[in-house]
Amino acid sequence: MKKTNLFQAAVFDMDGVIVDNHTYHVKAWAEFCHNYSIPFDEIKFRAKFFGKNNHDIFHGLMDGKLTAKQIDTLGEEKEQIYRELYKNDIMPVNGLIPFLNTLKDAGIKTAVATSAPTSNLDFTLDNLKIRHLFDVVIDASGITKGKPDPEIYLKASKILDIPPSHCIVFEDSISGIESGQNAGMRVVALVTTHQPYELPKTHLQVNDFTELSIELLIS
Repeated sequence: MKKTNLFQAAVFDMDGVIVDNHTYHVKAWAEFCHNYSIPFDEIKFRAKFFGKNNHDIFHGLMDGKLTAKQIDTLGEEKEQIYRELYKNDIMPVNGLIPFLNTLKDAGIKTAVATSAPTSNLDFTLDNLKIRHLFDVVIDASGITKGKPDPEIYLKASKILDIPPSHCIVFEDSISGIESGQNAGMRVVALVTTHQPYELPKTHLQVNDFTELSIELLIS
């Protein structure tokens, strides 16, 4: 088998990968927690919750059992804060759009696999006008188990009709990297949300997509 055949699909997380937005999410969570008198420590929050879905975050943040409906309501309240904070500053991670076009020109399939809710996915893809550059889009509404469980990446693989071993995941969070690896995929880590030394070992670590090429990914 030719080496290039080992890379047939690129699967992208969204937060911290398509957009470098972790600062805005931190501000939104801080504001949300303040509104509900919940203690908030940024360092502990980033380490414990980044990359996880709202269901897991709210169960970790708030005492008592919350229903799925309560989590959806609280989650959208927090996401509205985030979108309001980020709407005037949203931009793609450096080099993303040229890189996506290079992948499409090479016939490599692309997907978004994010733990974010649909409202944030739509906000991001539509504001950046990049929805057409992805063959498959999956958000929190399409999964039952959050990262580091591999469900979301295995689902992307199945819909793309590409084996996990022929997919490369682009991730920024610890739980997201573990999710991709648990799915049996190679992972490229973007150093946007965590320091390099904080992240698990991956196929590559990069600052942004200007540092990537198809040739580098299949080496």
